[in-house]
Amino acid sequence: MDYIRSLRQTMGHDLIMTVGCGVLIENDRGQLLLQKRSDTGEWCVPGGALEPGETYIEAATRELHEEVGITVKDLELFGLYSGDDREIHYPNGDVVYSLSVIFITKSYEGQISDSDSEVLEHRFFDRKEIPDQLFCPDARPIIDWKNGIYNVTVD
Repeated sequence: MDYIRSLRQTMGHDLIMTVGCGVLIENDRGQLLLQKRSDTGEWCVPGGALEPGETYIEAATRELHEEVGITVKDLELFGLYSGDDREIHYPNGDVVYSLSVIFITKSYEGQISDSDSEVLEHRFFDRKEIPDQLFCPDARPIIDWKNGIYNVTVD
């Protein structure tokens, strides 16, 4: 977050490009963990932005620990996402074009927490119960998971 904060001091709300790293977490009942964002109230894949010098896995692991309070293990690549729906207009006026590297795992340790200020709630959903209120850039990986489509690479 420090890198993006420093960019914002120079760029203001103008478009910046980032790489987001998220993790689809399945529990032992085959349900998917989603995170409800505090800024939009929409559901998303837990994760966040890659910091300079980090690997994708390091970023995903760090973000899950910071936002969800858990340690993820055995991450496998789920999909790479780019395209028109990656431009995000945040409520505060910031504009971001975010490429996404999404992992999947069934292995995590710790207690899921809603204490991060960016999060209203975490909840596991069955495939048939995925909410309609999805954060636009995260909708495709969530829908791909819902439809059983894995190893997605999108131009």
